[in-house]
Amino acid sequence: MKLKKEGPYQICVRCIMDTTDPDIVFDSNGVCNHCHHYDSVNAYYILKGDAAKARLDKLINTIKQDGKGKEYDCIIGLSGGVDSSYVAWLVKQHGLRPLAVHLDNGWNSELAVQNVENIVNKLGLDLFTIVIDWEEFRDLQLAYLKSSVVDLEATSDHAIITTMYKLAEKNKIRYLINGTNVVTESILPLGWYYKWKSDLINIKDIYKKFGSGKKLKTFPMMSFTKNVYYSIFLNLKWVSILNYIDFNKQDAIKVITEELGWKNYGGKHHESVITKFYQSYILPKKTGFDKRRAHLSNLICSAQISRENALLEISQPVYKTDQELEADIDYVIKKFEITRAEFDQIISNPPRANQEFKTDAGYRKWLQRVMYVVNKFRSK
Repeated sequence: MKLKKEGPYQICVRCIMDTTDPDIVFDSNGVCNHCHHYDSVNAYYILKGDAAKARLDKLINTIKQDGKGKEYDCIIGLSGGVDSSYVAWLVKQHGLRPLAVHLDNGWNSELAVQNVENIVNKLGLDLFTIVIDWEEFRDLQLAYLKSSVVDLEATSDHAIITTMYKLAEKNKIRYLINGTNVVTESILPLGWYYKWKSDLINIKDIYKKFGSGKKLKTFPMMSFTKNVYYSIFLNLKWVSILNYIDFNKQDAIKVITEELGWKNYGGKHHESVITKFYQSYILPKKTGFDKRRAHLSNLICSAQISRENALLEISQPVYKTDQELEADIDYVIKKFEITRAEFDQIISNPPRANQEFKTDAGYRKWLQRVMYVVNKFRSK
């Protein structure tokens, strides 16, 4: 896979995306394609004022109507991070009755556990926790680490998506509400992650080539056909509710801190030890990609941080001292049950794209054609 764009180094004059993204393109004014993408999706998805309120009210009423007579009217994912914590507060503010779903994959920080407990208790939420067998998940995630694919988090994402679908079917819930949003998550190069989190073919192929060979008995898995069943036949709906409001990250942090006793992790997705370590050390070390660059660029485009402050923040290392980094390395090595020599070898191996392994891309193309016909029929 390409690690950076060919030619001289260049950085966007508006955000801080640069040629560490191999696919970045700049216009004649030096503005990158990510900024243009942000502007287009922001114009398409985000409403302001009375129009935004009317759209949100309509969504809330629809969810409530569909949930009449049921124990819950929606499902929310709850990691304990800013976005999911704010979503939990927001849906309760609007009188929805959510079932919260949390993934315990063995990497939760103590602070994450505390935040989730505070949120559940203060909001009176029912919580379903997915506890994945550690030995099995360790083997699967270690296979991903050994494969050198860029998206180590795909396995956790697959597990929680699968579980939320299953719970939706079991409880006859149609709406699955997540914390994804335009203003803080529009910018992320495709080369820095694997978009298709439901791709079980990809997971199995990577595990087959780099895993121990043991069968995955407890890991939540969703086949492509099952995904079609949930998406088309049950018509389950993912809702990015933060796109329905004027979402501001600092305002959200203030609310969940004051209302829910939430405590800051110090970085996006740092509620998980492995996610923090992967994004802050493994990914930059292997590829030169620093996901903070994308996160900060989103905040610049949404006018939540100045470009000058973003440049200052990106210039600072995530790990303030060598001792802090070494402590995390030692912790990860012990959790994975590998030696330092094995870890160093894994880090030195060149990165690979998930697409270098088997994928469900052919099936996805077929599904897109089917969905086009289905949606056309439903619109009549």
